[in-house]
Amino acid sequence: MNGVTGRMGYRQHLVRSLLAIREEGGLNLPDGTVLFPEPVLVGRNAAKLEALAAQHGLTNFTTDLDAALADPANEIYFDAQVTQARVAGLTKAIAAGKHVYTEKPVAETLDEALGLARAADAAGVRHGVVADKLYLPGLRKLKRLVDSGFFGRILSVRIDFGYWVFEGDWQAAQRPSWNYRAEDGGGMVLDMFPHWRYVLDHVIAPVKSVYAHSVTHIPQRFDEQGEPYAATADDAAYAVLELEGGIVAQITSSWATRVDRTELVAFHVDGTHGSAVAGLRGCRIQHRNATPKPVWNPDLPTSHDFRALWTDVPENDVYDNGFKVQWAEFLTAVATGAPYAHDLWAGARGVQLAELGAQSAREGRRLEVPAL
Repeated sequence: MNGVTGRMGYRQHLVRSLLAIREEGGLNLPDGTVLFPEPVLVGRNAAKLEALAAQHGLTNFTTDLDAALADPANEIYFDAQVTQARVAGLTKAIAAGKHVYTEKPVAETLDEALGLARAADAAGVRHGVVADKLYLPGLRKLKRLVDSGFFGRILSVRIDFGYWVFEGDWQAAQRPSWNYRAEDGGGMVLDMFPHWRYVLDHVIAPVKSVYAHSVTHIPQRFDEQGEPYAATADDAAYAVLELEGGIVAQITSSWATRVDRTELVAFHVDGTHGSAVAGLRGCRIQHRNATPKPVWNPDLPTSHDFRALWTDVPENDVYDNGFKVQWAEFLTAVATGAPYAHDLWAGARGVQLAELGAQSAREGRRLEVPAL
């Protein structure tokens, strides 16, 4: 596990996924055997690794990635490093014959992402990319609505995502400073467009075209030492995408907005028979039979409590941590040889949308999204 001293690598992947699976006694496989994962912590800071290992009762940690990859006991390589270091780590692991599982984006360019997918296929290893938002309770409820035909013909999707990330001077920033430096692999488009690609492809419909505008709203921020730096990466992006079937998707992604929603992200889907608004956990619906009939009249107070006319989708399932659920699926695929959908090719499609989104923003035009 390379990069577990970082926020996501530690909290979601180590503690809430693999350690949680271990605490439950391992992962039950279809044939009745139990898979018990043994994490090997890899990073640049030996003291941090030693402290993490001691805190969680682990014994295997190293700052020598090459030695870890040379050990035949280590079967899977996981990467949660900064984006710029990811391709090199994954390339080494694939060359060493390891199965690979990685955070996204898998690379900074489409050519690099495709190179990883081809190399993994040629090496005959299993490969997977984190697609955590598909495992959110809100999106699982939304997917169930789509599959059941609740919407009729889907017309449009609106994704509203983001929150205010403090500049770091009078209040510490809640995201690492490298996220706001393009030279270090930061940027909203590269960070979030891969997420929107797999969400739209899997939940609504495949993406066919993109028109995007990106901007750096906050030109100066302060790093972890309180020193000012130029924010060279985009901290917000506004996009209109066309999906298969003529569906229009509008996406706002911003680290410079203040939240007036029930959750930090909202997925609003409108269809001929009904609409839904999903968040991280909740999902509310309004069928056409329960749709009010408002009339525009700015001279009178609004007579409808519009939000009160929506209905919560019930909790008809048990929802575990999404990162943990996907880890279990990937480990099972490695152990059994079963197909795995969220692979490096899917990761490349995410990078493709980010690359085209950045190009669209530079050139100010709509771009087709070709099949890979």
